[in-house]
Amino acid sequence: MQVSSKHIAMDRETETWSQTKDKKKRSSKYIKQNIPLYIMLTPALVCFILFKYAPMGGIILAFKDYNFWEGIWGSPWVGLKHFDYLFTNPQGWKIIRNTFMLSLLSFIGFPVPILVALMLNEVRKMWFKKIVQTLLYLPHFLSWVIVGGIFITLFSQDTGMVNDVLEKLGFERFAFLYQPFSWITVFISSGIWKEAGFSAIIYLAALTTIDPSLYESTAMDGAGKWRQMWHVSLPGIRPTIILMLILGIGRVMEVGFDHIYVMQNRVVADISEVISTYTFKIGIQGGEFGVPAAMGLFESLVGFTLVLTANQIARKFNQSLW
Repeated sequence: MQVSSKHIAMDRETETWSQTKDKKKRSSKYIKQNIPLYIMLTPALVCFILFKYAPMGGIILAFKDYNFWEGIWGSPWVGLKHFDYLFTNPQGWKIIRNTFMLSLLSFIGFPVPILVALMLNEVRKMWFKKIVQTLLYLPHFLSWVIVGGIFITLFSQDTGMVNDVLEKLGFERFAFLYQPFSWITVFISSGIWKEAGFSAIIYLAALTTIDPSLYESTAMDGAGKWRQMWHVSLPGIRPTIILMLILGIGRVMEVGFDHIYVMQNRVVADISEVISTYTFKIGIQGGEFGVPAAMGLFESLVGFTLVLTANQIARKFNQSLW
């Protein structure tokens, strides 16, 4: 019995060793087959490391009283001094509030790319579809300087086209860019106009994966276009919608610098000053790096927490990212 048990143990070890060897061979073969793909991926990884991970070392500035002469490592530690200033200073809370408010209001435009994709998916005239897609995608490739200039020109109180039309209709000229509510409306509208068309590409790609037979079966049951969109198209792209929603929630504390900087003015500074513009003005222009670094770290932690929370909620519906 002892001899047979030893033979069994030896056979098992030999089998395990052979399986391990086979796995190593398969993995080595798989790596060799995909060497061209790894080479293509290398520039993206290098770019990601240089511009995403390497700058994380700047987080240390949030805990130091940085100055140019002593450098990052020679500057004295101040602990949580900058965070204390951030959360006890009324201006800090105002900037955080503005960032959070404008980001949440920007979510008004979240369904627009979905609606654009659904409508384009129903267009059957290819020449018309291509023209509409080109016109919708074009604003994405314009810089915010150009887009901001367009909207400022349109809504200017003295020379704006919108006010010219209002004046001809018998209304008084209105300061769209100098009233909080109207400024927020113009700000959000400009963002939707610039990005909605290009963002619809993702949903259009998701719509192409839906089985056409589902549309045919619902049409045979008497469902019209609206019913087909509601019961076939939307459920078919639901994973993509949830994915984009989770990523969008992660950017709740992030308002694009270019967009806000081009559109803001001193009159509406109480609602237009956000973390990105404050970091630029205090950090780059003012040479004070500690408080902006603390604010940036706080922004990142909030975004990270929101992504985890949104993913946990999505997991309950079997739509989580991980």
